[in-house]
Amino acid sequence: MCEQSHTFFVMLKAMFIGVLFILGLCFGSFVNALVWRLHKQSEKTQNSKLKTQNFSIASGRSMCVHCKHILAWYDLVPVVSWVRLGGKCRYCHKTISWQYPVVELFTSGLYILSYICWPSTINTPYSVVLFSLWLVILTGLVALAVYDWRWMILPNRIVFPLQALAVLYVIVSFLGADADIKVIFGAVMGAVCSAGLFYVMFQISKGKWIGGGDVKLAVVLGLVLGGAVEALLMLFIASAMGSLIGIPLLIAKKTKLQGKLPFGPLLIASTLIVVLFGASFIRWYKRQFMLI
Repeated sequence: MCEQSHTFFVMLKAMFIGVLFILGLCFGSFVNALVWRLHKQSEKTQNSKLKTQNFSIASGRSMCVHCKHILAWYDLVPVVSWVRLGGKCRYCHKTISWQYPVVELFTSGLYILSYICWPSTINTPYSVVLFSLWLVILTGLVALAVYDWRWMILPNRIVFPLQALAVLYVIVSFLGADADIKVIFGAVMGAVCSAGLFYVMFQISKGKWIGGGDVKLAVVLGLVLGGAVEALLMLFIASAMGSLIGIPLLIAKKTKLQGKLPFGPLLIASTLIVVLFGASFIRWYKRQFMLI
């Protein structure tokens, strides 16, 4: 009986991972569309030829990024359509960037990783809602990372909704922890530590060291991380990753000292690390220094 029960839960977990894989592909495709359409909307006022195209997120039809031909449903199957068409548009035969399948697979992988490494058990209504909220927030963070990587901008139209979702995430965490006020206090301190530090840097450097978008993003990340220690750990990891990437580029002379690396993707990646593995790392650190 016990063995049958174990087999059932293994199959259920595998089924759930399969569902997350498909959902990740679909929402990764949405990320690609969202990023491209937001960028095109920002170009509309600069290029009158684009005014005839509908780049609305809600009502715009899916189209080729080159010839703007409306795409059929069989051209929109995540990853599969790109591979079947050899990475080219069916109509104009121009190359479609590898970004599209990579983002779809990457988002899917993050969904599965989040489920496997989620730091608490998902067995109550609050925990299910919290994990679902995390997946929604994660999708928005992936969109921000892609946008910032391509155009060095963190658009408010993604950041502001994420701030609202982060507040909702804190509220659900608070209710799921039997209304423990420490949850609220920790989230506020996380946002103050991350965004406060960035705001000071932004003001001192007048935007040369860090952008205003990073300050607003830090509010989201601090709230989700839920504590000052977690926020500081996130900043440390992001800075370390920035050094590991930036120093070799400087040595190879592929960038300049006055040039900029998009910091948003690094902040987002480090947040993912801390959310999934930060508690274990902090416990290990405290044990090393006999703090627990």
